[in-house]
Amino acid sequence: MTTSTSATTDRQHWQTSWDRQQEWYMPDREERFRVMTDAVEAVAGSNPLVLDLACGTGSISDRVLRALPGARTVCVDIDPALLTIARGHFAGDERVAFVEADLTDPDWTERLPHRSFDAVVTATALHWLDTEPLRRLYGTLAGLLRDGGVFLNADHMCDESAPRLNAALSALLTQRQERQRSEGALDWADWWSRVADDPSLAEPASRRFALLGDPRERLPSGVKRDRPTATDWHLTTLRDQGFAEARQIWCSAGDALVAGLR
Repeated sequence: MTTSTSATTDRQHWQTSWDRQQEWYMPDREERFRVMTDAVEAVAGSNPLVLDLACGTGSISDRVLRALPGARTVCVDIDPALLTIARGHFAGDERVAFVEADLTDPDWTERLPHRSFDAVVTATALHWLDTEPLRRLYGTLAGLLRDGGVFLNADHMCDESAPRLNAALSALLTQRQERQRSEGALDWADWWSRVADDPSLAEPASRRFALLGDPRERLPSGVKRDRPTATDWHLTTLRDQGFAEARQIWCSAGDALVAGLR
């Protein structure tokens, strides 16, 4: 029989494993989290109420709460497997609440325990949304923030004005990833295969696959989606959807962290 202690330890293992898998794609992941947490503190102080949007395993909440012990976070996601890991990781921490919701559902905010937040944070998640659903979501988030609150989104965005430089940096990352794969690094599909094989996660993983598709199946080449990739699109859209200010506050070769001030 699995004890609560061993179950918690298992969730910690999966939290760490998720972080390592994500770092294979984004070796500067911790840097963007640091800049994000600094922005939360700068705008909202040391005791903010934070909405962790599309939270996954709770990586951002983990960094925010370590840096700002007086903070509280509400973690929202649609993925039952990742939420299972997150709930285990934060077991017993009363500063963290969880909500299972679909961000494309017009009524998803009705599930939130609060009507207003000091900050909304998200990373490497909203690129799954097509242009119009993302535009609507930005407007919804403007309505959830208090006056002077901040929205922070770190995701796959690029400055398209320097294509040769972008290509060179992307090629270097690919070379490093190939070397790390040969040394045993897990990619997205491999990580999910291990989750599905874990008896303690098999049931939520099965629900996840039915709801969102099986991530172990590689997408066919040539599939085109209407998803914005230019940083300027995000900044312009944030302003259009009710944010008083919007700017990029961090970037890497292929990713950026944009901030919108309500």
